[in-house]
Amino acid sequence: MQSTGFAHWLVVVVETFSAVFLLLLALLVALTMVTWVVDRNQTSNSVLRNFPVIGHFRYGFLRLGEFFRQYLYSSDREELPFNRAQRIWVYRAAKSEENTNAFGSTRDLRKEGVPFFVNAAFPALGDHHVEPKPVRIGPYAREPYDHAAFFNISAMSFGALSAPAVRALSMGAAKAGIWLDTGEGGLAPYHLEGGCDIVFEIGTAKYGVRTPDGLLDDDKLKATSAHRQVKMISIKLGQGAKPGMGGLLPAAKVTAEIAAIRGIPAGQDSQSPNRHLDIANVSELMDAIAHIRELTGKPVGFKAVFGGMAWIEELCDQVRQRGIESAPDFIIVDGSEGGTGAAPQTLMEGVGLPLHEALPALVDTLISRGLRQRIKVICSGKLITAYDVARALSTGADFVNSARGFMLSLGCIQSLQCNRNTCPTGITTQNPKLQRGLVVTDKSDKVYHYAKNVMHEVGIIAHSCGVDDPRQLDRSHCRVVGDDGLSIPLEKLFPYPAAEHHA
Repeated sequence: MQSTGFAHWLVVVVETFSAVFLLLLALLVALTMVTWVVDRNQTSNSVLRNFPVIGHFRYGFLRLGEFFRQYLYSSDREELPFNRAQRIWVYRAAKSEENTNAFGSTRDLRKEGVPFFVNAAFPALGDHHVEPKPVRIGPYAREPYDHAAFFNISAMSFGALSAPAVRALSMGAAKAGIWLDTGEGGLAPYHLEGGCDIVFEIGTAKYGVRTPDGLLDDDKLKATSAHRQVKMISIKLGQGAKPGMGGLLPAAKVTAEIAAIRGIPAGQDSQSPNRHLDIANVSELMDAIAHIRELTGKPVGFKAVFGGMAWIEELCDQVRQRGIESAPDFIIVDGSEGGTGAAPQTLMEGVGLPLHEALPALVDTLISRGLRQRIKVICSGKLITAYDVARALSTGADFVNSARGFMLSLGCIQSLQCNRNTCPTGITTQNPKLQRGLVVTDKSDKVYHYAKNVMHEVGIIAHSCGVDDPRQLDRSHCRVVGDDGLSIPLEKLFPYPAAEHHA
C-alpha cells in the first residue's frame, strides 16, 4: 500500500511540474514571438531589427562586461579607475591585515608615470617610520586649526552617501584623528555623530546655509560653524569630476530628510548652479573669504579644479594689495581624474588639469609669489595608496584628501553604480534594504585602520628617505618613470621656482 501511495504521489508531482514547465515554455515562446515582431518592426536599433530577440544578448553582455573584466578577465594591474591590486591594497589596509608580499612586485617599474622614492644610504636607527607634526591652518583666524594627520576624508555629501556610510566615516575619522569633509550637501547629524573634526563645504547651491533664492544665509552659517567640531570652511568652486558644472543629486535620492538638511523640495532633482551666484571673479572670491572668516572665526579656503594659474596669480596680487591676512587659509586642488560624483564623460575625461600637473603648478605659483607658507595646499584625485600620498607630499602638498579610498575601506566593490541608487554595498544608496548591508561599527573600524595604515606606510617611505617628518619629503626624494623607461627626479620634471620678495 505504501509503495502504491508513493507512486501515486510521484505521478502527481511529475504531472504538476510538467504542467508548470509547459506553461512557462508557452509563455517563453509567446514572449519570444512578441519580442521578435516588436524588434523586427522598430526603426531605432539596427542590430535588433536585423537580429530580433538574439540581439538583446549583445546589450546584456555589454552591461555585464565590467563585471566579467573585474572578476575574470583583467589582470591585477589593468582595470580602471582602480585596478585589482590597488583595491586589494586598500582592503587589506582597512582590515589591518599583513601587507607584505613575496617573490617580487607585479608592478611594472618601467611603465611611464610610475613613481618611486630615493632611499637614504644611512637612515636613522630605531623605529622604521616617522610621525607627522601638527600644521597650523589659518593663523589670522580667531580659531586657527592645528592638525597633524596628512591623510583625510575628502568631500562626499550626505545624500550622495547613505546615512550608515556617513556615520561610519565620522566614527572612523574620530578614531584616526583625521578630518571629514561634509561635501556640498550641508551638515547632517551623522557627520557629527562620531565626534571627528569637520570641514564644512559651501557648495554653489549653498545647501544647508542658503536663503530661498540661493544666496548665503549668514545666520544659518553662523549656527553651523558654532559646532565645536567644525574646524574649517571650504568654498567649493568646482570638482574634478565635472569642472564647470554643478553637482547633481537625482530625485530618487532626495528623501525628506536630505531635503530638509539641504533646504530644498523633496523628491526633485537637486541641481547646483555651475558657480556661486555671488562669486564671479577673484575680487568677489576674496570678499567671500574675508566675510566668512570674520563671521565664523574659522579658517576659510576654497576648492577648485585648475585649467591654468593666471587667476591664482591675480589672487596673489590681490593678497599683496589687501594684506597677508586676507589670503585664503588653504586651497584644495582637485585633479580632473574624476571623483565619487556622477558626471558627463566629456567633462570627467576631457576638462581640467590632472593632479600630477595641477599640484606642482599651484605650489610653484605660491612659492614664486611668496605665499607658500601662508596658504596651505590640500590635494585630492585618485590618491588611495601610500606611494600615491607620498608622491603628493613630495610634490608639495601639506595634506592629501581621499574620497574613493575611504569608500573602498567601507566595502565599495567598484560596481560603478554610485549615481543609480542601486549601490550593492549600501554606501551610495538611499534604499534602506541595501543600506542594511553596511554595518556601521564594523566599517568605522575599517575606516580607522585604513587611514592609520596609509599614514604609517607613508611614514615608512619617509624614514627610508632619511627625513624626520613625512612633510619633509620633497621633489628630490621622488622619481618618475619617463617614456623611455628611465626615471627622472620630480625636481627636474618640475623645477622649484625662485621666490619673489615684496616690500
